[in-house]
Amino acid sequence: EIRPRASLSQAIWWGVAPGVASQISGGAGATPGHHVDTPLLPQKYNALCSLSMMCLLVCCDVVMNLSASQRCEFVKNTPDCASDEGFIKYPVVTFCLFPPNLLPLAITLYVLWLFVLFLVLGLIGVTFLALGNGAPDVFSAMAAFSHPQTAGLAIGALFGAGIFVTTVVAGSIALVKPFTVASRPFLRDVIFYMAAVFWTFIILYKGHISMGEAVGYLGLYIAYVLTVIVSAYIYNRQKHQLNGSAQTSVLVCVYMCVSDDREYEPLLPYTQSTAQIFLNAINPVDSRTWRRQHWSAKVLKVIKVPVEVLLLLTVPVVDANKDDHNWKRPLNCLHIITGPLVCVLSFQSGKYGLLLIEGEVPVWVLILCIGVFLSGIVFFTTTNERPPRYHFLYSLLGFVVSTLWISTVASEIVSVLHLLGVVLSLSNTVLGLTLLAWGNSIGDCFADIAIARQGYPRMAISACFGGIIFNMLFGVGLGCLLQIFQTNNVVMLEPEGMLCWVLSGALGLSLVLSFILVPLQCFHLNRVYGIFLLIFYIVFLLVALLTEFRVIQF
Repeated sequence: EIRPRASLSQAIWWGVAPGVASQISGGAGATPGHHVDTPLLPQKYNALCSLSMMCLLVCCDVVMNLSASQRCEFVKNTPDCASDEGFIKYPVVTFCLFPPNLLPLAITLYVLWLFVLFLVLGLIGVTFLALGNGAPDVFSAMAAFSHPQTAGLAIGALFGAGIFVTTVVAGSIALVKPFTVASRPFLRDVIFYMAAVFWTFIILYKGHISMGEAVGYLGLYIAYVLTVIVSAYIYNRQKHQLNGSAQTSVLVCVYMCVSDDREYEPLLPYTQSTAQIFLNAINPVDSRTWRRQHWSAKVLKVIKVPVEVLLLLTVPVVDANKDDHNWKRPLNCLHIITGPLVCVLSFQSGKYGLLLIEGEVPVWVLILCIGVFLSGIVFFTTTNERPPRYHFLYSLLGFVVSTLWISTVASEIVSVLHLLGVVLSLSNTVLGLTLLAWGNSIGDCFADIAIARQGYPRMAISACFGGIIFNMLFGVGLGCLLQIFQTNNVVMLEPEGMLCWVLSGALGLSLVLSFILVPLQCFHLNRVYGIFLLIFYIVFLLVALLTEFRVIQF
């Protein structure tokens, strides 16, 4: 039994797979209740559908139009339902393991699972990557661009995060700490971001992106970085000429900072055993700060502890600011084993790690044996007190492992959001501009507000625009470039209805208003302007949701 209205995707599915079910109502010239014997639909349907997907492929989005008894068999036999790169096959879990009456429970569990994944993504990005909070946005976009059916998630997330950061985060900073923004850096960031948004708007209008255009995104970011470096050099040179002697105060400050850092060092010499070094290295809880924390922060810390321990066990961190460069001999020896294992088991969802060598030994077993051998060599040729000369190589291993961790978690997030869109009949764009954008940007929001409260609102507002420029240019550029290398073809970026144009138009309008209104206020951001930005985001979100549910039609 099929629902009365059949979409074009359904018609194509029933046309190319008549053996899965036999009835369709409306569409393709069939009358309700009659069997469809035509192996292929008329050519006009193929021409219409060629802009959005390959016509002869079965689309997983039609699963909710089937009866409950048919959904499990459909997702098992449909390649599109198994095309996500995550470890968990969410369509199979949802429609085969959960009874139909427990579908709301499955959705609730997926929302909680999304919270955990965003938490993990934030921990890895902030703690282990120099890219900071931008890493989750970029890797989420790259994961979304890896499949045509989830490209709308990337567009919605990047544009949605841009609107969220430039309105909610910037408005919150103005409310917390009204200040006068630095004029030239502000105008520079807004101009570059407007250029990136306008370029993306043109790409969406064309419907595809070529290799040259993808490389152009990366080139535009390099131009932005060079502009920042040159302007910072000119500013520092002028500042140095104005006040040339500040060396004495700097030396006093450095001495005081060093003295403060050594306050917690033991008075008597104390040598830790290898076991104590290992246990202290994998302990993410600082007893000095734990006692002063609020109970809510302690609850959140307890939730994060298992993830932090797992990351400490697998990702080496080299800290040049410490005397020993964060050399922990037993833990770093373990990293030689766990790091490569994470790489081979997380890359492409472990597809290569499970391959058999000569049909007998899995690849991950070989990696494990090599890791144990190298770990033993490092352990017996080094000491606990002094790092080896090759310790800097651990930073490269840590970068690769953390990158693959982020890529894996981002793929899971995209897979869950895609399934939620299928079950709730929501477009990928609206999921990107809400859940994915909020999840990736909430860390930026709290961090920037905290920086503003500490008396550094200029730093916070610079982080707002600098981060979203990086996310937009690297997220679209690198994500599409990798997809072009894999397919040897241009990447199709077809907008999902009017919502995509509402999203891009709202982001462009917010940037234009900031470009005009902030100079008119002599670059002073007060609380009235902050309230205006928050109202702008609320109005945009309301219009976007009404457009998604077709209450507003353009």
